Amino acid sequence: MDKKAVKILMNTFWGGGGWKSPRDPFSGDDFEFAKSKGVMFDPLTITHDEIVQRLHNIHQEPSLKERVITAFLHSLSTKKVYLRSALSSWALTRNMPLHTFEERPALHANTSSCGDCNFLRLQPDEQYVNADLNVLNFERMKWGGVRHGWLLYCLMDLELLLQAYNGNSTSTERNHIHPYEVTEEDQTILARLLETAQTGDPKDSARSLEKKWKDCLPSSKHERDALLEIWAAAGILVPGDTPRKPKGGSGDFVFAATWQGDDGYHAENVLDYFGPYLP
Repeated sequence: MDKKAVKILMNTFWGGGGWKSPRDPFSGDDFEFAKSKGVMFDPLTITHDEIVQRLHNIHQEPSLKERVITAFLHSLSTKKVYLRSALSSWALTRNMPLHTFEERPALHANTSSCGDCNFLRLQPDEQYVNADLNVLNFERMKWGGVRHGWLLYCLMDLELLLQAYNGNSTSTERNHIHPYEVTEEDQTILARLLETAQTGDPKDSARSLEKKWKDCLPSSKHERDALLEIWAAAGILVPGDTPRKPKGGSGDFVFAATWQGDDGYHAENVLDYFGPYLP
C-alpha cells in the first residue's frame, strides 16, 4: 500500500475539523498518482446485474475464504483496518445466486426491491451512474468501512483485497500461501474479542460491547463500531429472535443494532471462519 497515495485519499475527505466536502470529479496530479496506485478511482458506471456477475466470478476463486480470513486476523494486531471488512463482504455475498434486479421482486422490501439482495440484507441500486468509489475506500481505509451492506461496497472491497494479495506476493506465493501472516498476537486478540462478547447479560448492547472491546485491541471507537458491524454482518454476532427494546447507542448500528449480551457469538460460524486459529 503506497503511503503517499493513502495520504492523498485521506486528505481529500478528512481534515483537522473532520469531514471535508470535496468537489468531484476528482482531478490533478495527486489524484492521478493515487489512482495509479489503486487507491483512488474514476467515477464508475455499472449495473446491479454486472456487479452480481463480477461477485459471482470472485467467489469462484478457491482460496478466497482463506485470503479473507487471514487478512482479517492479520489486521487485528497491525491495525490495518482496511483488511477487515472483506470478511463481511465475503459472508454477505458468498451465497448470492446469479440473478437480475427484477428477477424476483421482494415481497417485503427492507433493504432492496430486488428479492435476492433483500433476503441477504444487501442494499443495491439497479443502475449506478458515475458512482464515487473514493469515499467508500476512504471509509474502508480509515475505519474498516461504514456502508458494509452496500452491494457496490462489497464488490470494491473484495476486488481491492484480491488486488492487494496479488501485489504483495510472488507468483509462487499466490499458488500456495497468503501474504498476510497471522501471528500469535492476532490469535490472542481474536480469543479476547470472542470471550468478551460472551457477556450473557441481556442488558448489554452493541454499544456496551464496543466499550468492553476497548481493552481487547488497539483501536478507536469508530474502528470498534466498524468491527461490530462486520461481525454482525458476517453472522458472528447474531441477534436473537426474542422481542427486545432498542438500547442506548443502537441507532449507531445496522447489522448489530439489536444484538444483546445473552446472544453471545455464533459458535458454528466462528468455528467455520476461525477454527484453525482458535485456542
